[in-house]
Amino acid sequence: MSAPTLSSRKATGPRPGHPGPARRDSAREEFLRAVRRNISAHGFLIGAVLCFTLFSWYPMVREFILAFQKNEDGTTTWAGWSNLTYVFNDPAFWQAWRNTLLFTVLALLLGFVVPFVVAVVLNEFRHGQGYLRLLVYLPVMLPPVASVLLFKYFYDPGYGLFNRILAIFHLPEQQWLQDTSTSMLSVVIAATWMNMGGATLIYLAALQGIPGELYEAAELDGAGLLRKIWHVTIPQTRLILSLLLLMQIIATMQVFTEPFLLTNGAGPEGSTTTVVYLIYQYAFNFNNYGSAAALGLVLLVVLAGFSAVYVRLSRSSED
Repeated sequence: MSAPTLSSRKATGPRPGHPGPARRDSAREEFLRAVRRNISAHGFLIGAVLCFTLFSWYPMVREFILAFQKNEDGTTTWAGWSNLTYVFNDPAFWQAWRNTLLFTVLALLLGFVVPFVVAVVLNEFRHGQGYLRLLVYLPVMLPPVASVLLFKYFYDPGYGLFNRILAIFHLPEQQWLQDTSTSMLSVVIAATWMNMGGATLIYLAALQGIPGELYEAAELDGAGLLRKIWHVTIPQTRLILSLLLLMQIIATMQVFTEPFLLTNGAGPEGSTTTVVYLIYQYAFNFNNYGSAAALGLVLLVVLAGFSAVYVRLSRSSED
């Protein structure tokens, strides 16, 4: 018997560990089929990534760089911490933060509680709930500028609706937007009416997901309406309440449209000047883009720090 030759071993097939041409062609065809099958999903994914890159991530990185630069006569130079020093030494900086925190507190008292109460009331209706949901959500569908101008008409000291209502009850008329004691509250009322629709529908959806057996058990224990809300409704919607609380705090600390259109931004004696409006002033009134970016960076750090603390407290309470 003759010994096997090299040519005979080649004829037996590929060596172990090396796929043959047929297997490679099959793997290639399978890969191409997977690409063709998911090409639309990949296209949408790439589009979303590009949008986030151009309109979210790049502006954030650009703002961070701009906060440490100074632009004079078209020449950009490295400014270090001078922009932050300028912002912290500006008296308007502290006034803007006081006004922003005041707006946030008032907005939470009204804009966080009122939608929840409205959702609880709507949840009790058995008929016409669809029309009521549409009525509540209608202000959100209106353009923000139109809504603000509507409230500016209501607040007019001469022929405004609110002063006419006060006159019916023989109450003194108010300078809603011209008085430092009522200007911020007037802005909060307008903002609450404009934005409460979305939160109300979210609360209503959460309420409708609560099992009815819990309310029946509470009624058997003799619980009234307030006790059922406190012991059943709030615990069952705690996650939604916590999430919307965080989102509302972040949104209210970035308020700009309402004070800008109602009180021309600053308001009487600067009573409605907010942090975002001060950023607008730095950038577009003073052409100081470095200070505007520095103040935006401060706001970003504050909101990120608050969010981190809030998430930490939420996790510890769940544990």
